[in-house]
Amino acid sequence: MDPIRRQRRDMCVIGFALFSMFFGAGNVIFPPYLGLGCGREWALGFLCYYLADIGLALMAIFAIVRSGSSQAITRPIGHRASTLLMSAIVLCIGPLLAIPRTAATTYEMSLAPLVSGFSPVLFSVLFFLVILLLCLRESAVVDIVGKVLTPALLAGLLILIVKGVLDPIGPVPDRVLVESVVRTGVEAGYQTMDVLAAAVFGILILDSAREKGHTGRDQGRVVAGAAAVAGIALLVVYLGLTYLGVTTSRFFDLTVLRTFLMVSIVRNLLGGWGIVLFSVVVALACITTAVALVSSAAAYFSALSRRRVSYKALVVVICLFSAVVSNFGLEQIVSIAAPILDVVYPPTLVLIVLALFPIPNHWVHRLAALGAVAVSLLGAARSLGAPLDALDALPLSAYGFGWVLPAAVCGLLGLLIRPRPRNV
Repeated sequence: MDPIRRQRRDMCVIGFALFSMFFGAGNVIFPPYLGLGCGREWALGFLCYYLADIGLALMAIFAIVRSGSSQAITRPIGHRASTLLMSAIVLCIGPLLAIPRTAATTYEMSLAPLVSGFSPVLFSVLFFLVILLLCLRESAVVDIVGKVLTPALLAGLLILIVKGVLDPIGPVPDRVLVESVVRTGVEAGYQTMDVLAAAVFGILILDSAREKGHTGRDQGRVVAGAAAVAGIALLVVYLGLTYLGVTTSRFFDLTVLRTFLMVSIVRNLLGGWGIVLFSVVVALACITTAVALVSSAAAYFSALSRRRVSYKALVVVICLFSAVVSNFGLEQIVSIAAPILDVVYPPTLVLIVLALFPIPNHWVHRLAALGAVAVSLLGAARSLGAPLDALDALPLSAYGFGWVLPAAVCGLLGLLIRPRPRNV
């Protein structure tokens, strides 16, 4: 095959694989709710959401390509700090937030619309029993279902979006229900946790390009092309879902549950058969997502313990813990996630940005990350009632980026510290 044609083919294949990694079924709930809240300013809200989600996630992919691994991005801050940050990232995309969210999403979007009165506790037990069996047996069924599910979910969503654009549920409203459209968009982008997931996905994409025979600059071009493919596909889907949320403004306000809003959109546009089809596809997509996250988290912590704790034992622990957390309900999980992500995201973003540049002085990374996390912790303390209104004086604080200036100043101070010479 012609090298250029092979390169383009691999860009598409890897690009759709990246799309499937980022586009979990749980992410379906955020854009419609964002559109509902932003009202007439929905385009600005969506732009902020997309940049905070996919924009930053793709930047993380490029940083990993440049650095060679996820660990290389966090390594400059020191072994202990790097391990702590990576563990926090894996916990967020694992048993603390993302894995329980898959179960809660499946219950509220797949089971509840079809079967009333089913016990959520019993459902969580059954859901994670399936996940446990699939992870322990490492069944090939998951791979097969995953390859079928992503195209099915994408096709179903495109049908829904086209129907909603051609025959909208309602007009674009004049009202705006949120205080800050920009901040709301950024926070919704944070909630997807795609930037944190990119720390795991990036190295997989890099390995995939290498296995297909691409090295050096060719590898970089393939990954960049794949990122563009994934970015465009996600742009279309997220933009459409946000618009669908906007058109429901005359029926709902921000008190509506995110899952109920999405189910209502499907029912309004596609009727009862659409609910059944959507429920099945979302359930299967959540199962494959949960299996991937449980396996990744168990593998990471097993390696961290230097295999003292087995992979299978960790799978059991993660499933049990996730089952308990999933019973909090999707809305409660989302509210719990907000302050945690507000602390984990800033130092992660700082290290991703710095990884894009040749900065040999590790003190820049250490102090910049420290500045970001210090302001983030103060912000978390303020949300719990601490009198820290002075944080509002920081530039960009109104948009959730008050940590940027302190991080930049601390990073510049790091330039003044000479690295200690290594003993030869």
